[in-house]
Amino acid sequence: MDPVLHQLPAPFWTVPYVGSRFPGSSEVAALPSLEEGANCQLFAYEVLRHFGLAAPDLRSSELWADTRATARVSAAQPLDLVLFNATDDSYGAHVGVWVNEGRVLHLCAEIGRPVVWEMTEFVKRQRYRVLIGIKRVLDRTQDTVG
Repeated sequence: MDPVLHQLPAPFWTVPYVGSRFPGSSEVAALPSLEEGANCQLFAYEVLRHFGLAAPDLRSSELWADTRATARVSAAQPLDLVLFNATDDSYGAHVGVWVNEGRVLHLCAEIGRPVVWEMTEFVKRQRYRVLIGIKRVLDRTQDTVG
């Protein structure tokens, strides 16, 4: 049983991919609901917030550089953020949420809705073939998964 996936409410599974709805965009400021869609970052951060983590509203390169709210880790745990790209550049990287044993929950344009992929699925795709790294949100405001 996967506590992250089983504790995620049904509306999270129907969020449409909308690339223009990213952290800090005017669309998100005007309509903050995920019902209007999200990009990968906004979706991942809202998943973490659902579990009580104070995820920062950062674009991928800002997230990778951040040391105040997140830390780079070498081994993923549930609810860590995972960044992928076609190269090792964090600018424009794809962001997902580690759920367990090599599985990542993410929202991508290719599928259009949230999906869980094994790490091998990312490697098969040019745009996600490089694992940039893993970030852990430092402020865990409540018991996150259990």
